[in-house]
Amino acid sequence: MHTAPDSENADDRVADDPADVALEAFLRHIAHVRRMSPQTVSSYRRDLTRVVGWRRKQGLGDWSELREGDVRRFIAGRHRAGMSGRTLSRELSALRSLFEYLLREGLATQNPARGVRAPKTGRKLPNTFDTDQLSALIDAGPDQGGDDDPLSLRDTAMVELFYSSGLRLAELIAVEVRDIDPTDATLTVTGKGAKTRRVPVGSAAMKAIHTWLQVRGLLANDNEPALFVSSRGNRIHQRTVQQRLQHWAQVRGAPRNLHPHLLRHSFASHLLESSGDLRAVQELLGHADISTTQVYTHLDFQHLAQVYDKAHPRARRKR
Repeated sequence: MHTAPDSENADDRVADDPADVALEAFLRHIAHVRRMSPQTVSSYRRDLTRVVGWRRKQGLGDWSELREGDVRRFIAGRHRAGMSGRTLSRELSALRSLFEYLLREGLATQNPARGVRAPKTGRKLPNTFDTDQLSALIDAGPDQGGDDDPLSLRDTAMVELFYSSGLRLAELIAVEVRDIDPTDATLTVTGKGAKTRRVPVGSAAMKAIHTWLQVRGLLANDNEPALFVSSRGNRIHQRTVQQRLQHWAQVRGAPRNLHPHLLRHSFASHLLESSGDLRAVQELLGHADISTTQVYTHLDFQHLAQVYDKAHPRARRKR
């Protein structure tokens, strides 16, 4: 019966390979001299052992024979295999550290990984609620507290305002009663860097806010300026908003958790998909750079191409 050799015997068999000897010396160095954690050393070992295996398949000898082109081929192959940019960046970092060690020990004359960069991985964007799905949740009625429960009315007003105006969580917390202008249905928002902007508030959100204001006095402490207050009467806390939104969605049978960022993202995506006006969405979101809005939203390319074909004077196809 064939049995797998133990790890010590396996190490003995490869000990004659100068590349493996150098790798083990490097791992001892980062463990005992640089005092990296066992988890980090294990991660380095795993990533660099993968390079060792690839190097052998390529017929390359010692580490000193590895060139920048070889490293690029290794990374390209890993990328084609589906590895993320983050994973490849980590593997390149381990390889650079190894070669910096080899250079100091006189075992290499160059660092072939120094000029290689991993492919960028696009930011993973949060899912959005479908327009009809989100509307159905909002229209589902009050939660278990009943029609007149102040907390239920407050929570609905918060959801409506998040989705109506694309507010950040910190922005919603900072809203005061005086910031809302009911005459023209607008809201003054204090965003990042203490910058203010005026945003429209939809009719459904205005109605929900008006309903909440009718009962706000039952909770709010005297002279409390915040629009949204907790059950203790003070300005509501961020964590409380997050918890209440989860509760609000749960009792309405939402298929996933609801959180402020998802509502802000849904606002931006639904508005952009309907209008195609990236600049307007940028202003409403309070983004200083339009590139942030481009990353934040997720129109599919086909829709963008249709907007381009219809709008650009040199892109219109001849009939």
